[in-house]
Amino acid sequence: MAEVKTETKGGARIIRYANPPRHYMTAEGAELLAAAVSEAAADDSIRAIILTGTDDVFVRHYDVAEIVAAGEAVASGAIGPDAFESGPFVALLDACTEAPKPVIAAINGVCMGGGFELSLACDIRVAANSVHEIGLPEVRVGIFPGGGGTQRLPRLIGEAEALDFILRGTVVDASEAHRLGLVQDLAVNALKRSLEIAEEFESKKPEGIAAAKALVRGAFDRPLSEGLMAERHAFHDVLKTDNAMAAMREFLDGDGDITA
Repeated sequence: MAEVKTETKGGARIIRYANPPRHYMTAEGAELLAAAVSEAAADDSIRAIILTGTDDVFVRHYDVAEIVAAGEAVASGAIGPDAFESGPFVALLDACTEAPKPVIAAINGVCMGGGFELSLACDIRVAANSVHEIGLPEVRVGIFPGGGGTQRLPRLIGEAEALDFILRGTVVDASEAHRLGLVQDLAVNALKRSLEIAEEFESKKPEGIAAAKALVRGAFDRPLSEGLMAERHAFHDVLKTDNAMAAMREFLDGDGDITA
């Protein structure tokens, strides 16, 4: 049975997934995770959200038995294409991308298929040095990455690299994942490093972070001219907030070093 445990450290909400013994993602697990992410996203005291796994597994992959059951429903005519437009896993991925605060994947272990697609929906990925299995091996069982992998991976590493990775069902270790740009950081302890990154956001004003995330997330979904206009309007909106104005006035009253 899938289980989600949450813990708060400073301004970070740690959300830990478990589904022993194999730690597959399931509809039940995705629903629990989506609820936890949404709750943290709505909590003003939380400045960053960290997703991680249990033992030596982040998420092994999506439960193939559930996918087979969906295929049988498709074959019988019980469900059509629109059934795949929503659902618990889609809601989980949307919750991560739409959260107005950084979502960090602390990849503590095996992270493949739907597990890696979940990490791709996060803003920052940190992998433990010891991780040996990160990838999208779906073509090995006759399907393809259907949880955002074909769309998010090209945006991350480019079309050619993404095609090679997906079509060959590639699985890599943490070091190679870092070289390819699949993860931004490597650490002995992924959760500890993720907490260090999360701590950085405690000193930053949430309105600017939320606006920057939303703009970057939407950058590939519209023409440059529209994106620039959205950026200008968002900049106006952030300037209306007391937090942004206070932060800039504090900067002016200080030594004028933005790197401090």
